Amino acid sequence: MIKWLAVLPIIMLIGSNAFMTYAWYGHLKDLKGKPLIIAILFSWGVAFFEYCLQVPANRLGSQVYSLGQLKVVQEIITMAVFALFCAFYMKQKLSLDFLWAGMCLIGAAYFMFRSHGVST
Repeated sequence: MIKWLAVLPIIMLIGSNAFMTYAWYGHLKDLKGKPLIIAILFSWGVAFFEYCLQVPANRLGSQVYSLGQLKVVQEIITMAVFALFCAFYMKQKLSLDFLWAGMCLIGAAYFMFRSHGVST
């Protein structure tokens, strides 16, 4: 049986990171020729939706995960979403450095979860 209280925050953080990544980097492609203030205002608008998912995800997640665990999960999601964004949206070639960084994050997750697990 799926423990939704453990899964829902992760799903919400994936969505949050999609908005965040686009807010931070999407303007480099889509608003390249626009004035900086337009890119800032547009990015703030996109970031609103990020926060609409991120804040409740952290509220729910803190009921299941320790703060350190929640942060490491967030970083793993951030790197995965960023890699997909780079490859598919920005058409950037991914190097092995993404793999090595991912391995370091897996190590971080191991150390954050080894003693405490998930409390559901």
